[in-house]
Amino acid sequence: MTDPASEPKARKRSLLDLLTSLPEQVQELVQREIQLVKTEIAEKLKALGAGAGLLLGAAVTFLFFVGVLLTLAIIGLSYVMPDWAAALVVAGVLLIVAVILGIVGYRVLMRGIPPVPTESIASIKKDIFAIKGEGRRGSDE
Repeated sequence: MTDPASEPKARKRSLLDLLTSLPEQVQELVQREIQLVKTEIAEKLKALGAGAGLLLGAAVTFLFFVGVLLTLAIIGLSYVMPDWAAALVVAGVLLIVAVILGIVGYRVLMRGIPPVPTESIASIKKDIFAIKGEGRRGSDE
């Protein structure tokens, strides 16, 4: 084992030396932190891109699957009615589903327009009035 007394002691730096080296150390720390953030963001963006590509592939495959199921539905209905009627029934059902989804999507979209946080703005205004001492306590005005 080595004797701790025989190890060379670290040179004690004066307060002036420490204070003069502080800006350099802070600058180096900030630069390293920025580099770390850049590296982390780049890695996450790569993973995000790969994940998005795989999800897109899954979505396209699912669309093919739906196409096969629709073909199967037409073939199954063609046993009880003419082929053209079976295709027309399946197309009609798809049209009804598309219209319902379109109406619901439009309503949800209109709820989000304009994209302004109106509830948060109202809450902030209420807080400002409370700080100023205006308005009544406990009211939602």
